[in-house]
Amino acid sequence: MSVFGNVSDSLRRPESSGPPLRDDVILVEVAWEVTNKVGGIYTVIQTKAKVTIDEWGENYVMMGPYFEHNVRTQVELVEPQNPAIKRTIDSMNSKGCKVYFGRWLIEGNPCVILFDVGATAWSLDRWKAELWDCCSIGIPWYDREANDAVLFGFLITWFLGEFVSQCEGNCPFIITHFHEWLSGVGLIMCRFRKIPVATIFTTHATLLGRYLCAGNVDFYNNLAYFDVDREAGERQIYHRYCMERAAVHCTHVFTTVSEITAVEAGYLLKCKPHVVTPNGLNLRKFSAVHEFQNLHTKSKMRIQEFVRGHFYGHLDFDLDKTVYFFIAGRYEFTNKGADLFLEALARLNYLLRTHQSRVTVIAFFIMPARTNNFNVETLKGQAVRKQLWDTANAVKEKFGKKLYESLSSGELPEAKQMIDQEDFVMMKRALLSTQRQSLPPVCTHNMLDDSTDPILSTIRRIGLFNHPNDRVKVIFHPEFLSSTSPLLPLDYEEFVRGCHLGVFPSYYEPWGYTPAECTVMGIPSISTNLSGFGCFMEHHITDPSAYGVYILDRRFKSLDECCNQLTSFLYSFSQQSRRQRIIQRNRTERLSDLLDWRYLGRYYTHARLLALSKAFPSDFSDDLAEISASLHYPQPTSSTPSPSFSSASTPRYSDSEIEPYDEEKEVEIDRKNIKLDSMLNLIHEHNKNQEESFTFRKSSIGNTSSSSRPSEFSSSVATTSPSKPTDPSDANWMTNSSDSKILTNPSVSHDPRKPTDPSDANWMTNSSDSKMPTNPSVSHDPRKPTDPSKLTNPSTSHDPSKPTDPNRPTNPNSSNWPHKLSNPSRDTNPSNT
Repeated sequence: MSVFGNVSDSLRRPESSGPPLRDDVILVEVAWEVTNKVGGIYTVIQTKAKVTIDEWGENYVMMGPYFEHNVRTQVELVEPQNPAIKRTIDSMNSKGCKVYFGRWLIEGNPCVILFDVGATAWSLDRWKAELWDCCSIGIPWYDREANDAVLFGFLITWFLGEFVSQCEGNCPFIITHFHEWLSGVGLIMCRFRKIPVATIFTTHATLLGRYLCAGNVDFYNNLAYFDVDREAGERQIYHRYCMERAAVHCTHVFTTVSEITAVEAGYLLKCKPHVVTPNGLNLRKFSAVHEFQNLHTKSKMRIQEFVRGHFYGHLDFDLDKTVYFFIAGRYEFTNKGADLFLEALARLNYLLRTHQSRVTVIAFFIMPARTNNFNVETLKGQAVRKQLWDTANAVKEKFGKKLYESLSSGELPEAKQMIDQEDFVMMKRALLSTQRQSLPPVCTHNMLDDSTDPILSTIRRIGLFNHPNDRVKVIFHPEFLSSTSPLLPLDYEEFVRGCHLGVFPSYYEPWGYTPAECTVMGIPSISTNLSGFGCFMEHHITDPSAYGVYILDRRFKSLDECCNQLTSFLYSFSQQSRRQRIIQRNRTERLSDLLDWRYLGRYYTHARLLALSKAFPSDFSDDLAEISASLHYPQPTSSTPSPSFSSASTPRYSDSEIEPYDEEKEVEIDRKNIKLDSMLNLIHEHNKNQEESFTFRKSSIGNTSSSSRPSEFSSSVATTSPSKPTDPSDANWMTNSSDSKILTNPSVSHDPRKPTDPSDANWMTNSSDSKMPTNPSVSHDPRKPTDPSKLTNPSTSHDPSKPTDPNRPTNPNSSNWPHKLSNPSRDTNPSNT
C-alpha cells in the first residue's frame, strides 16, 4: 500500500506501466506556480504531472500557494486519506495556519497541498530573523514578493518537519524538488533544521540573468566579467539573488533546464548544475497520420476570414499565395527578439518587392500589452466581412431556389432570370460598403501608450503601414488569444496550427515553450542558439533546418549579421511551394518524440536517484546509471524543400514543382535513424529492473525511522554562528563540498582579477566532487569550434567520420555504458510511441 493510503482504481497506475516503486520513497514537488499560472513553470509542472503520476502513483504530491480564485476553478478539495498527512494538516491548522489538501483537476489528477501565506503573516518578522541568523540574508519590508517567498518557504519547512514527526518512527524516504527562487527558502531551512529529506533545486532562468538581459547588455559574451554582487545591488534585487544562490549551494542536486542556462548559472550562481532537465510536453497523437495537416487547413481558413475583414478595401493580394508568420509570448521587446523580427520584416519586404514576388507575408505579433479596448476600425472590418457573407448567402439561397424550380419544370434556366435587379442592388450596396479611405490598421486595439510603445515605434520607423504596395503586412494583437474573442475567435493552439511559421529570435530564452509547441503541432519555427530549445535541437538533429527548425546564430554575432540571417530564413521560406511546406510540416511533426515527457522525464528520474544517493548514502547506492543515449535525427534523404544558402537569389515560385519525395519511405528511414527502437528497449529494460534503481546497500531493512537516517542530517550540517555572520557577498560563502553538504569549500575559489576563460573546457570543474555527472547526451563535432554555450563532456564526443548504427544507442564510450538506464517512461509498446 502506498504511503498515502488506499485510492480508487481510477487513479492507480495501469498494470502495464511496470512494477510499482518502493512504497517507502515519496516525491514532493514545490513551486509557487502549482495551481497558480504565472509563467512557463506552470506549463512545466502541469504537463509533467501525468508522466510523474504514471511513475510514482500516489507517492507523488505537489505543494503550492493557496489563492481562492485559482482553487475555485482548478482544485477539488478533499480529505487526505493518509493518516500522517491528515494529522500534519490538522496540527498546523490548530496553530493558526491555513493548509488545504485536494486534487488538481489536470491530467493525472495529482494530490496538492496548498498554503495560505497571508494567514501566517504574523510570523513574518520572526521567520525573517531566523533566515538572517542561519545565512545572513535580510529581506526588506517593502518587497512583498520576497516576503511571500519567506512565508511560503517556512510553511513548507514546517509541514515537512511536522510530517516526519507524525510518521511515528515509520517515516518514508522523502525527495523534495524545489522550483525557482520563490521556493528556495524552504530548501534552505530544511537543510538548516536538518530535516531528513533529499533536495533538488531547479532554476528555470537565473534571476540576475533576466534583469541583466532586460537592460540591453551584451550578456553572453561578458558572463565571465560581471560583478554579480554589484549588479544585483544596483538593480535592488540583492536579497533575492542571495536567496537563489543559497538554495543552489544548499541543495543535494542542482539542475537547470538547458545547457545555455547551465553556463549562465556557473558564472552568476557560482555552481555547476549536476543534471540538465529539459522541458517537455504531453503529446496527443492522432489516429490518422495526416490529421494534423487537416487541422492546419481548417485553422488557416479561419485566419483567412479574419484577414478578409481586417484588410477590407485593400484585399488586393491572393490569399492562396499568402503565408502567415507569428511571434508570441511575454512583451519583452528585446529579450523575445521582437526588435530583430521587425528589422528582418522590413528587409524581407524590400526583397519581395524588388523581385516582384507574388507572395504576401502577414506577420502577427501576439504579445499582451496595456490597452483600452478593440480598435473601432478593426471591429468595423469584421462587421463588413460578415455583411458580405450574409449578402452572398442570401443571394445564393434565392439563386438556388429559382434554379431548383426551373429544373423541376423541365426548363434550362436563363442567367437573367436567376439574379434579378433587387439582387444586383443588394450586392452593389455590399460592395460599396467595402470602400475605405484609410489603410488597414496595424494594431487591433487602442494602446494606452501608443506613442512610446516599442513595437509601434519601430513600425513607424521602418514604414510597414500595410500599404497595398507592401508585400509584408503587420498585425499587432496586444492580447492573449481566446475562442470567445469577437475579433479573432481562436484559441492559441488553433492559431498556431493555422500559421505557417513561428518566429522566436529570442536573445534570452532559458528554454522556449513557444517553438516547442510549434514543433509538436507540425509547424516550422525559428529559434536561436541562445535558447534552450535551440541548443537541444542542435544536439539531437544533424540538420535542424531540414526538419523545419531553423537555428539563428546570435552568439558572437552583431545585430546586423543576425538580421541578415533571419531575413534569409524568412525569404527562403516564403518562396517555398505549397507542396514543399507540406513535406516540411511532415518532417517537423516527426520531431515531436524528442519533446515528449516520456522521453525527457528520464532526466528528472536521474536527478531524483542522485539526490537519494547523496542524502542517504548509507541506504541508497550511488552507482547510478548515467543518461548517455539520445534520439538522433540525421539529415533527411530529400532535403530540397528546406531553405539553402547556396540556392539562387531569386528562387522560382511554383506549386507544381516536381520533387523526388516518398512520405512513407521518409518516415521509415527516420524511424530507423532516430534509434527509437533502441530507446524503447532501454525503457523496457528499465521497467523490468526499476526496483533495482532504488537498491539498498543493506541486505534487509525493516521499518525506516527518522532516527536511523545517516548522520548527514544529524551532525554534518554547518550552522552559522550568530556572533560571526556569513558574508553573502563572498562568492564561496556556501560552496558545495565533495559530499554536497552545506560546508565552505576552500579549494574552489574565484579570483576576480583573473576572469574565467569561457573557451576553457574545464572552466567550471569542481575538483572536490568527482561524482558530479554531466549530460552525456550532448555530442561534439570536432569539425566545429568549441562553443562555450555548450557544456560538452569530452568522454561522450562523437566522431562524425564513423557511421552511426541505427540499432544501437548513441554512446561513444562503451566502457561507461550503464546496464540500466533511468527512464520514467512506462510505455513498452513500440506502436504507441
